[in-house]
Amino acid sequence: MNVAFSAPDEGVAPLTWGQRAIWDAILATEPDDHYFNFDRVVKVPGTRTVPEVLAAVKALVERHGAFRTRLGERREPYQRLEREGRLDVTFGDPPAARFDYEREWPLRVGLVTEGDRVTHVKLVFCHLAADGAGAEAAVRDLRMLLLGRPPSAPAPRPLDLATWQRSEDGRRVAATAAAHWEREHRRIAASMFPTRVPSAEQDAGPPIWRALLRSPALDLAARSIAAAHGASTSTVLLAAVAELAGRHTGEEISSVLTIVSNRFRRDTMNMVSTLSMEGLFTFDTGRPFADALRAAGPTALRAYRSAYHDPADRDRIVAAESARRGEPVHPHCCFNDMRFADPGPAACDPDEIDKARAETTLTWPLSQDELDCRFCVHVTTEGLSLTADTRYLPRPMMERYLFDLEDLLVGTATG
Repeated sequence: MNVAFSAPDEGVAPLTWGQRAIWDAILATEPDDHYFNFDRVVKVPGTRTVPEVLAAVKALVERHGAFRTRLGERREPYQRLEREGRLDVTFGDPPAARFDYEREWPLRVGLVTEGDRVTHVKLVFCHLAADGAGAEAAVRDLRMLLLGRPPSAPAPRPLDLATWQRSEDGRRVAATAAAHWEREHRRIAASMFPTRVPSAEQDAGPPIWRALLRSPALDLAARSIAAAHGASTSTVLLAAVAELAGRHTGEEISSVLTIVSNRFRRDTMNMVSTLSMEGLFTFDTGRPFADALRAAGPTALRAYRSAYHDPADRDRIVAAESARRGEPVHPHCCFNDMRFADPGPAACDPDEIDKARAETTLTWPLSQDELDCRFCVHVTTEGLSLTADTRYLPRPMMERYLFDLEDLLVGTATG
């Protein structure tokens, strides 16, 4: 099946800052860039038929230009918004393979049916078109369309955001962020994980592995620490990840690239696009963790603000600092809190936290050949994971890091 769509707008523009950032990550990860694809499942209300659901999908694509936008060119990329076209729709799961960014629409749709009724719509997003928050905006709109209540306000357009980012106001915002990147790059180590493991000691198989820690004790400890220090659990986890990265590498200043949603402006809150980018978080290690947390809040805010930056400015700053030192400068260490809502601070009984450690598990759900980072912590509702390049951080060290992280947080919360 396919859905024919026709919308009133079209045009071309440079990539937005967020699109450019994810495009650079995609290029660094090819041919394993399917890593950046992600999906959502939407339950269909009532007894909607296939034609009714296809009509809602059509309206969604016509509403959000991101789903009608393809890459203009790989070497000097730009975005190309199309007025009309046809979107393929399958029964069952849409393909999970990498996208063809210049020829394929950046959304795949699959329908799950029972008889004449569609029960669920499965969506696979290309990361050039949407990040997690952008996908949630699309899912909300699709639910409204399936209910027969289309959103009344026009959808914000990535094309317009690209134009603003090149304006005088946009350049002022970019300059403020660039000043943070330049200042902090003078302080940080060239890399948090600079040493490659000798070939004889490397694991067999793909070099990229993910370890997933499911730890109710860690979750309770993070909430309890957040309550004690007037912080969010996300800031507590970011600070703990930075502290442990510093301890494992011997760095007195730990540098972590934290993924930030960048949805602070009114015109971007509900935009379907990729806005999330890396901010630079630096953390002085070696102090008692409870003391270090006092500085984590303001430091994290500066990092979050630095995430709304022009990648061209960042490239210039990194190149200049790398030339000054005579070696590449890049933390190769990142943190991504992918939860859509922070569970919030909550004082927890120390005995309850200790008791919960019996439920801790660690599994290895992913391996692949390429990734644009050596060390990346993800926080989800499923648990806390570490995806790493085992040529720099072998699997036993990955496992040790995650258990040390649990020890640090539980010890701080119960000590």
